[in-house]
Amino acid sequence: MIDDIGDISTPVKRALRAVPRHQFIPPMGLVAGDTTTIIDRDADPATWLDAVYSRLPIVTQLDDGATDLRAEAGGLYTSSNSAPGTVTDFLDLLDPCPGHRVLEIGTGTGWTAALLSHLVGQQNVTSIEVDAALAEQAAKNLSDAGMHPHLITGDGADGSPERTPFDRVHITCGIRTVPYTWVEQTRPGGRIVLPYDPGYAAGHAALRLTVKPDGTASGKFTGYAAYMMMRSQRIAANAERGPDRETRTRIDPRTITEAPPGAALAMSALTGLHLSTDQQDGRFLTWLSDPAAPAQWALITHVPGADDYEVYQVGDRPLWDEVTDAYFRWVDWGEPGRHRFGMTVTPDGQQVWLDTPQQAIE
Repeated sequence: MIDDIGDISTPVKRALRAVPRHQFIPPMGLVAGDTTTIIDRDADPATWLDAVYSRLPIVTQLDDGATDLRAEAGGLYTSSNSAPGTVTDFLDLLDPCPGHRVLEIGTGTGWTAALLSHLVGQQNVTSIEVDAALAEQAAKNLSDAGMHPHLITGDGADGSPERTPFDRVHITCGIRTVPYTWVEQTRPGGRIVLPYDPGYAAGHAALRLTVKPDGTASGKFTGYAAYMMMRSQRIAANAERGPDRETRTRIDPRTITEAPPGAALAMSALTGLHLSTDQQDGRFLTWLSDPAAPAQWALITHVPGADDYEVYQVGDRPLWDEVTDAYFRWVDWGEPGRHRFGMTVTPDGQQVWLDTPQQAIE
C-alpha cells in the first residue's frame, strides 16, 4: 500500500508502518471504487485484507447508521476509512511535528487519530466525532491498538475550548463554511487543513489556512480532496414550488458542470449556489439551487443533438444566468487554475480570492 501511494514524507511513512490500517477496518465494509463491493472478513478474509491494503476508501456507514451496509439499494455514504493516499496527502499538508497539539474533526474509525498520535504524541491529540456509535467503536479500535488520544463525542464545529491552543487542526469531513471557532482555538502560526466542498462537482479542494496574529486565517487551495460532508453543513433536498418560467439557452450545460476546478471555485464564490447532476433516459440534467432559499432553483436539461436547451427556473432569482455569467468572468480572468485561488477567514465570515487576499472575488 505504501509503495502504491508514492510520494510520502518520511514521518508519515513511519506512522503508516507503526499503525496498521487493518486494525481500524470493521469486519464488513463497502469498497468504493469504480463499482461498490461488499467485503466480509469472516466470509472471505483474503479479499477483505486485499481491500484493506489497497488505495481505496472503505465505507463503514450508510445513512448515519440507518441503512445496513448489505442493503442492495445502498444509501448515502456517511462515514468511511478514507483512501490512504488522501490521508497521507492531508497529513503532509498539515505537517505535524512531535509535541504539536492537534485537534482532529471527524474521528471516524480512529485510524487518522492513531497516525496523529504516533506523529505528535497521543497526549497531544484531541479528536471529535459527532456520531456516538462511531465514537464508541473508534475508542475501542484505538485502545486495542494501544493508542489513547483525548476523544470527544460532539459537534466538531465547536472545537474543544478546554484543550486550546492548538498548533494544528485537521478536518476529515467536507466543509462549505469554515467555523471561526477553529481559527480562535489555533495559535498564531498554526495551520488548519480541510477538504473544501462548495457544492460543485469539480470544486472539491484541499485548503491549508495559516492563522495570523490579528485573529484571521488565510491560505491557498491545493489539490483535489472529496470527503463526506460535515453533518451540520449538508444541503437538504428540500426544493419548494414557486413562480416558475421556462426559457432556452444556447450554452451547453456540460460547459458548466464539467468546467475545470478553478472555474468551479469561481462560480461557487460568485453565486453561493449549489450544483448537482444526473442522467435520465439519455438526458443530462443539471440542478442549481440556493441552499438558503428552497424556492429558488433551476433545472437545465441537455438532450443530445439539440441546438439549445430547456431552462426551467423556480423563483425570481435567475440562477442559470448568474452561473453562466460567473463562468465567463472566469474565462475573462484567463481561466486561472485551482492553485491560484485562496481563502481568508475572519470573525465576519470567509472570502475566496484570486492570487492574493487583496483580490477578493465578489
